[in-house]
This record gives sequence, structure tokens and C-alpha cells, in this order.
Amino acid sequence: MINFRDIRPQDNPGIAKIVKDTLAEFGANHPNTVYYDPSTDMLFEVFQAERSQYFVAELDGDIVGGGGIYPTDGLPDDTCELVKMYLLPRARGLGIGRTLIEKCINAASQKGYKKIYLETMPELKQALNVYAKYGFEYLKGPMGNSGHTGCSLWMLKDLEV
Repeated sequence: MINFRDIRPQDNPGIAKIVKDTLAEFGANHPNTVYYDPSTDMLFEVFQAERSQYFVAELDGDIVGGGGIYPTDGLPDDTCELVKMYLLPRARGLGIGRTLIEKCINAASQKGYKKIYLETMPELKQALNVYAKYGFEYLKGPMGNSGHTGCSLWMLKDLEV
């Protein structure tokens, strides 16, 4: 059974491991990415920020991934960032990633955002295709001040289209 819920304090170690293991799996565990970002180990606390939300995906009672939206420093007030979107291998191909993206898009709209920005890497090819299907378009450079200079691809989705 698949279940989606908001992040809880006790989820921090499990979600951090999923993020780091997934980046390592795809050879994307570069410096200046979330792999080395200390906030990856305390996502519950991070997502207490106003106008942010993080969803955890469970499969048969086990945490298998998550994703969220966050008002990253330096972004326009009408733009949030799609962040920490990662799934374990056994959770892929089941529609969990699509549902997480849809939940994030809906949450962004409900919280008054008009655009969603994301940063990613070419190593995460599967995700790039999914983002494009949801209307994310490539940008020429980064927006905001995420501090993740190890990301070399940037995308933006207009929620009002």
C-alpha cells in the first residue's frame, strides 16, 4: 500500500539516507549539492518554514522517498523551489514520483506561488524527463541562492499556464 503524508521529526535519518543513497547511486554525489548540505539531515526542521511543505512517501509502511517545496532565499516571492525529490529504487515506476510532483504543484498553488523552480544534474536523466512532462522548462542559469552550485541544470514551471 502506498501512503503520502507530511514529514515528521523521526523521518529525518531515513529521508537523509534516501537522498544521499540516491545521489550516490547515480554518481551525482558532488560537492556543493544536497549530498553535503547539513540541512539534509534535518529536513523536518527545515520544512517548518512558512510556505514550505515536505511530503514523505511510504510503501507498505516503509519510507521510500519524498519531495517538497521551499521558499529558497533569493527567489521572487511568487516562486518556490521543488526540493529533495528522491525515491528508492523499489519505489520507482509505481507512480509515486508523479504523485509527489503533483502534491508539490498543488501545495505551491495553495500557498500562493505562481512558479516552481528546480535545480538538478544531468546524471538524474529519469527525473529530467518527468519534470519536462509536467511543464518544467530549462533555464540558461540558476535562480535564487540555494548554495547548490554543484547543480548544472535549472528548470522553471509556470503554474498559471
